[in-house]
Amino acid sequence: MKRLQLLVATVGLMSASAMAASGVVYKSPSCGCCDDWVEHMTQAGFELEVKPHDDMASIKQEMGVPADMQSCHTARINGYVIEGHVPAKEVKKLLATHTGLEGLAVAGMPIGSPGMEYGDRHQPYTVMAFDDAGNTQAFQHYPKP
Repeated sequence: MKRLQLLVATVGLMSASAMAASGVVYKSPSCGCCDDWVEHMTQAGFELEVKPHDDMASIKQEMGVPADMQSCHTARINGYVIEGHVPAKEVKKLLATHTGLEGLAVAGMPIGSPGMEYGDRHQPYTVMAFDDAGNTQAFQHYPKP
């Protein structure tokens, strides 16, 4: 009986995790690094629908991405806005904590971030969190100390 309860609990957690790991990515039709980020997320277990869009500025404005945190692609994953090359690990942490945040962002396109790999080169960057009132805070620094 305990094994059955454990199995049911495990399946339940896996199902909840799978549900939490899906969303939509809006990207310019010609952007290759966006495709690389989607591949990174897919390998981490996310199921993402890709929607090419010619007017990314309107998507970012509609989703409330702060102007100083914008990058090339914008995603909505389980209700959260994910802007730019945010590592899958940080998105999973956000989904697991159920914070009052609106989303996460990596401004620009730092070399070494997911989708922006270039050999062994890495630029330091910060994953920023933001809320719907425009407040921001550091969520995680890369490389991690």
